[in-house]
Amino acid sequence: MAHDGQDLTMTQSVILPDLLTLTGAAVAPVEAVLDTATARVRDMVSVDGRVSGGLIEENQTAAHGLSWLATYAQSLKQMQAWAERLQADGKFGEMEQLIHQIAFGEYLWQVYGGIPMSQNEIVRLQDLGLTQDEMRGLMIPAVMTLCDSGNSQGARMRLVELMRDNAGHATFGASGLNEELEMIREQFRRYADERVIPNAHEWHLKDELIPMEIIEELGEMGVFGLTIPEEYGGLGLSKASMVVVSEELSRGYIGVGSLGTRSEIAAELVEAGGTEEQKAYWLPKFASAEILPTAVFTEPNTGSDLGSLRTRAVKTEGGEYEITGNKTWITHAARTHVMTLLARTDPDTTDHRGLSMFLAEKTPGTDENPFPTEGMTGGEIEVLGYRGMKEYELGFDGFKVKGENLLGGVEGQGFKQLMKTFEAARIQTAARAIGVAQASLEVGMQYAEDRKQFGKSLINFPRVAGKLAMMAVEIMVARQLTYFSAWEKDHGHRCDLEAGMAKLLGARVAWACADNALQIHGGNGFALEYQVSRLLCDARILNIFEGAAEIQAQVIARRLLG
Repeated sequence: MAHDGQDLTMTQSVILPDLLTLTGAAVAPVEAVLDTATARVRDMVSVDGRVSGGLIEENQTAAHGLSWLATYAQSLKQMQAWAERLQADGKFGEMEQLIHQIAFGEYLWQVYGGIPMSQNEIVRLQDLGLTQDEMRGLMIPAVMTLCDSGNSQGARMRLVELMRDNAGHATFGASGLNEELEMIREQFRRYADERVIPNAHEWHLKDELIPMEIIEELGEMGVFGLTIPEEYGGLGLSKASMVVVSEELSRGYIGVGSLGTRSEIAAELVEAGGTEEQKAYWLPKFASAEILPTAVFTEPNTGSDLGSLRTRAVKTEGGEYEITGNKTWITHAARTHVMTLLARTDPDTTDHRGLSMFLAEKTPGTDENPFPTEGMTGGEIEVLGYRGMKEYELGFDGFKVKGENLLGGVEGQGFKQLMKTFEAARIQTAARAIGVAQASLEVGMQYAEDRKQFGKSLINFPRVAGKLAMMAVEIMVARQLTYFSAWEKDHGHRCDLEAGMAKLLGARVAWACADNALQIHGGNGFALEYQVSRLLCDARILNIFEGAAEIQAQVIARRLLG
């Protein structure tokens, strides 16, 4: 189908011959470079054969660069697995081949020439201790072919042409998921299109809480009990289903896509660390949305350093606990019923060992009185984006928690209990990032179609088309990395590394997509009335919460260096 009288003589000739063979051959050299880099960085940060935390900090650029290199290696590996699955199923069409080819062409060049950790931090292989000769080992014929011709302007233009013909679809290229997950996607895509997207920008501009009506509808659809076992009133579905639901709802509005995160974290805490009585009581109430939870971990002066929390929980003679201290960046704090609250029960400790987790009940507030519960005060933090649940600072002064609401019934287990939720939380955050990225691609593409300049649509200009093509490509890369981490979780494998990589890359992709979509809008993108202005604000938080990019890279590096 032609558009704007454009001559569309490009055909599949822009796809490299024997593409899957080429990309398959390119994976091993990247992994070999990663092995060498890991050894070099380990040498930099070790004393007497043991990795030193102090030296990791001193060599942060190298350590974090290693994390990004490992993320790229895993991304290419998962893209190859995706392409081979599609090929086996007869679904590896022209669009999928172009996405795959461009992804390899671009990411291989970045591995060789420099990976962007942020807008002005490019990490290069020499930063990781590799010599020029070791870097040249990457340049086997398959890699060189993909670098030279994989991400060409012709390939990008052809991909966008195919995207224009499929513009009614929310995702470009087959996802590689099974039929059940695609049915779930379709259900929540329709819901987002009908109930969320028409209202999201108004909620954002008015800085309003997402209406309770939406929460009730999501509750009826099972969002809050998606992965809670059926015996406790949930749907008992996979983490992969949670990813798909989060992705589609976040495509509508990140606030709506994040509603389920509160219940997901709270349910994981109770399921993994709670007593049988706590599971039987709390899980069905989370699943039905009868009880809305919020996570209360962060403090004003600790940020990501949760081990140094100061909020105190003192057990009284009556067996209950009294909480004293301050918390900040608490999402959806006002109208929730219970807080998963991390506090120090052992005053003689200064690290994670003295922390305990509580299921701290409170009365939901109103607009007039957001925090009516005795012993608790709060104030709203006004924010750029991610507004639908609002952020708060909380103060506790003699706030009472029932003794039976100590998670697991044993003190000092709070940090360990929280650590068990990090995998799912980061997978879910990666999914939210993909949703925001996808929304950015869709509004950017629609504007590029509609806006005429110099007698033709913006989308016909190669640099505009190139932005859209790279959005689609990087979204697919982040998507496959996220699906893989969810698959690992569903199959009982440790996946903190994969989940961290998915979150790290997903957040960068979401920001790049939102930024480029705004650029396509030109001056209009800077106007509050255009929803791309909201997407830019919403995308920015993804690199900060659930582990800032720097913390995420640090965690990955520690795992890689062992």
